[in-house]
Amino acid sequence: MYKVAIIDDEPLIVEGLSKTIAWEKWNCYVAGTANDGKEGIELIREKKPDVVITDICMPKMDGLKMIAGLKSEFPEMQLIILTGYREFEYARRAIELGVTRFLLKPSKMNELEEAIAAVTKHLELLDLPFAASEETILQAQEEVVPETEEENGEANSFIVKNALEYIRENFREKLRLSDVAEQVYVSQWHLSKLLNKHTGKTFSDILNGARMDQSKELLKDPSLRICDVAEQVGFQDLAHFSRVFKKMEGMSAGEYRNTHWGTEQNGGNKV
Repeated sequence: MYKVAIIDDEPLIVEGLSKTIAWEKWNCYVAGTANDGKEGIELIREKKPDVVITDICMPKMDGLKMIAGLKSEFPEMQLIILTGYREFEYARRAIELGVTRFLLKPSKMNELEEAIAAVTKHLELLDLPFAASEETILQAQEEVVPETEEENGEANSFIVKNALEYIRENFREKLRLSDVAEQVYVSQWHLSKLLNKHTGKTFSDILNGARMDQSKELLKDPSLRICDVAEQVGFQDLAHFSRVFKKMEGMSAGEYRNTHWGTEQNGGNKV
């Protein structure tokens, strides 16, 4: 049977969806429910449902980022959005990121049932064995078109874009991969894989790259000591900053300052 997770901050909706829909009709059962985005992500990681019915405007949640994260990390998971948010552009973007159905509250029972029928048909197609006849596969494909790896690329690109943006905005903090992963609704392992695939760099390289870019700007200011620069770009100690700077730039921070701005301008190599 297919596992269903229901996520909504309105308890009546959660209870209604859980109890009024004849889930067994579509070979489904409700594996769990949650009332906000954070609980929802924890539920999904624990239960690994086949179908998720969720709102996109809830506490502790960025709807589009959550959608992208789920479709990237769990590409075969079917998402049904049930929301009162009526912005067309938002709905279009959600569908681009991999949502199977986008329903507005209040939805009629036949709309919900049609959505459930569509996602379970999709799951059935994904479950078809390689030995299935060509005729059977073609017949199934006429009813629902399966997602491809390329289609999930939209969600992956969205995640990487938001992760890089978050790193650029927060590199001065004591930033960890887990902090960024939490912001884009994927696991640390999955984010690490996506960053490497899309940028060819590790999280550490990306973070240090952002810090080095800013440190080179700060080194233009002769009133700043190199230890001040190190602290302002997020390093806890000068020695660590110095090692990273020399590794990435091929020279020490003092040499970089003297080479690019001249000792007369900056008052010498101040540490």
